[in-house]
Amino acid sequence: MEYLTFALAKGRLAEKAMELLEEIGIGCDEMKEDSRKLLFTNEDIKCRFFLAKAQDVPTYVEYGAADIGIVGRDTLLEEHRNLYQVMDLKFGKCRFAVAGRADEVTDRLNSNDLRVATKYLNVAKDYYFNKKRQTVELIKLNGSVELAPVVGLSDVILDIVETGSTLEANGLKVLEEVCPLSARLAVNRVSMKLKYDRISEIIRGLKELCSSDDQNR
Repeated sequence: MEYLTFALAKGRLAEKAMELLEEIGIGCDEMKEDSRKLLFTNEDIKCRFFLAKAQDVPTYVEYGAADIGIVGRDTLLEEHRNLYQVMDLKFGKCRFAVAGRADEVTDRLNSNDLRVATKYLNVAKDYYFNKKRQTVELIKLNGSVELAPVVGLSDVILDIVETGSTLEANGLKVLEEVCPLSARLAVNRVSMKLKYDRISEIIRGLKELCSSDDQNR
């Protein structure tokens, strides 16, 4: 039997992903050990696992270095990789939103002289240019984008919002909802054909698990 390889986004997403996979019989004791290894293997079920930066997970999946990836929808939307986005895993829920100082920019949200700071240029382009048909100036940032409107670099930001506490602490408010986000299961297109039975079994198991979780809430 060939190995089935999983790429998991580092951090809380990976921890929750492994919890779900273990519940359907796909675990890896090696990952629980204090190790400097990069690739972890469960020989009994012929599965391999590795952790990667979220932005890299779709790349590993697209090129077949991983058969399956678990990563946030935000990353999939930004990276635009050629893969199957198979299912919503129903955890890691948050949202993309536009935020700023309501008293300063509310009346200009639809104007063409708006400056928008964001880490997610592709998401911002799609939202403003394709969905709103609005011409804005996009400013790419890599750090805390909440700072941009505070110091006058931008009018608003487009970013991930979970609780909104960071926005509130900096005098910002959500002004527009862009789209909901959560963890997603992504699959390499070739792997879906060549390893269809194994991957389909995993998808069925996860769907049943997620459905059961929804009913218990």
